[in-house]
Amino acid sequence: MEDSLRLQSFDRLPSAAQFASQIESRNVPAVFVGCVKDWKAVSKWNPSNGGLGYLEERVGSFMVEAMLSQTAPVFYGDLRSHERVPLPFSTFIGFCKWHRQNVGNSCSINSNSQGHQLGESDTEQGCSTFVDAAPKQIYLAQIPIINAENEARVQLETLQEDIQLPAILEEKNLSSINLWMNIAQARSSAHYDPHHNLLCIVTGRKQVVLWPPSASPMLYPMPIYGEASNHSSVALENPDFSIHPRAQCSMEYSQKVTLQAGDALFIPEGWFHQVDSDELTMAVNYWWRSSIMSSLADHMDAYYLRRILRRLTDREMDQVLLKGSTPTWRQESNVDHSLDQAGQSKDLKRKEQEQHSLLLHELRPCALQALHELVALVHDRVNASDQNQPVSSDSTNGLMCSKTNEQDKTLTTEIFHLEEDPVAKILWILEPGIFKDIFLAMAHNFPRTLEALVLHLLSPVGAEVLTRKFDEIDQQHTEENQNKFYQIFYGVFDNQFAAMDAILNGKESFARQAFKNVLDKYVGGNFDVPKLSVGRDIS
Repeated sequence: MEDSLRLQSFDRLPSAAQFASQIESRNVPAVFVGCVKDWKAVSKWNPSNGGLGYLEERVGSFMVEAMLSQTAPVFYGDLRSHERVPLPFSTFIGFCKWHRQNVGNSCSINSNSQGHQLGESDTEQGCSTFVDAAPKQIYLAQIPIINAENEARVQLETLQEDIQLPAILEEKNLSSINLWMNIAQARSSAHYDPHHNLLCIVTGRKQVVLWPPSASPMLYPMPIYGEASNHSSVALENPDFSIHPRAQCSMEYSQKVTLQAGDALFIPEGWFHQVDSDELTMAVNYWWRSSIMSSLADHMDAYYLRRILRRLTDREMDQVLLKGSTPTWRQESNVDHSLDQAGQSKDLKRKEQEQHSLLLHELRPCALQALHELVALVHDRVNASDQNQPVSSDSTNGLMCSKTNEQDKTLTTEIFHLEEDPVAKILWILEPGIFKDIFLAMAHNFPRTLEALVLHLLSPVGAEVLTRKFDEIDQQHTEENQNKFYQIFYGVFDNQFAAMDAILNGKESFARQAFKNVLDKYVGGNFDVPKLSVGRDIS
């Protein structure tokens, strides 16, 4: 977990201005210890102080929607995993009373249970579903006290008298205020909310596990087109890591906080959170739209979508390359790295006088070894593809490369991981000066090897590495020297455009796979991303 994403803790509420500028704007969770302990609800709703009777008297006649889940004590957000059943709030209170009286007993609710009895009036109001249900299967989730977006859904507005709007929210345009109440211990599935959230504990205790939005690939969010798109698809009980392998690392990106009665937790929009609630825990939460989402203009959505997808794709490509291991030739070499740096510095000093024709004996040892590795790889790959093709030497120095007479033969494989491609692994850790010397030497001494490497052996990750090395060279040399290098490099090929196409096609193939990875990690679902075709509109 990055330090900048660490949960903050405060002993008192900041001012509304301080909250907006120093906490909310950073989009990082914060705990406010004891900030709502003076609410009337903290004492009046407490079951130990007769709070259940108080609530039954105040709002017992109101109808509420309860979650009824067969997977309890785990409650998943997907509608397929639970039912939403209307019942009088007094019926739910009756279950709470029954649970308090029968804690530790394994009996189930029946007509002989003490406490609230289900009568005809309950059944007539749609509550017969609960007759055979255990209390642990029932949960009041997101019961509106206030709902600015749908006033008709408000069910417990009367309870607003027992809570007080926290000062940090006085200038916010609230979307809703909701009651959350469970009977037995309960666990909610990992999910994020599309609004900022202030979760206030009235009675009981909750433990909250938090993940930043950047960790969502570890949680496998449900497909974005699905009904429960803001929920993780990883099962909380007995997760199958063969289906969700990244989930094994999810806790490394998480942080936990325990909230007691009177505490409040700010959960920024987009942060995944999974909540464990002790029995008879009650909480009130406030949702409001962030300033960022409120300021987004509809006509800009498509642009922001493309920019964000491009950023995520670029980051995915960087991560794939950074996962690559160091090639063994570099580890086994006894070359002093300071010599490489000194040689590179020498290259920079002689930019304008640089000789572009390199003899093999002029190469530094590490460069000569890398060149040998590359030529050997091309030789082995071409020979393996067609044992009947004659092998010819590009040089008298023992570095051999086979050549094929079939112009359309393709030996490349769809390799996207650096550690799987020996060519890309060698190129990836080369300093720009050494890389440049190797390819100049290859162009002058082994032109057919270079041609085979680019046209037939360059994988998608290899093409990405090659072009990144080109960029590094461009940053360290004058435009004149850049042009000289590329003239020599592409001058090897009978068809320079075919070489450029091979490199660009491989690079775009690598980016396409990274884009597919992004869709899988952040959007969910299986997507078939089409290949680019020059001159064709794929929109």
